[in-house]
Amino acid sequence: MNASNPLSRILESNRLTGPNFQDWLRNLKIVLGIEKLDYVLQTPIPELNAEATTEEVEERDMWVDDDQRVKYYMLASMSNELQRQHENYDRAYEMLAHLQELYGAQSRTE
Repeated sequence: MNASNPLSRILESNRLTGPNFQDWLRNLKIVLGIEKLDYVLQTPIPELNAEATTEEVEERDMWVDDDQRVKYYMLASMSNELQRQHENYDRAYEMLAHLQELYGAQSRTE
């Protein structure tokens, strides 16, 4: 996403610090929805079997690429400390699940 893009400004101005998790998540979902990447957080990685078709392989490859984009959007919109704590997660949904465990039940206000 281009730095002059209004969507990147949404994430930049709503950095996750912890207590603002609900607001951050709402803004993340807006950006991902516009970018048509929100499905990555809603659907598991497509499974491939030995007889997978070319189309199925391409679908999985696209999911993996999109998952990486979502992961980096999420990291870019976090405080430095939260980035360090979450940069080693392989999948965006794993990172989100951990963040929900940490902050999901907290109030929007400190």
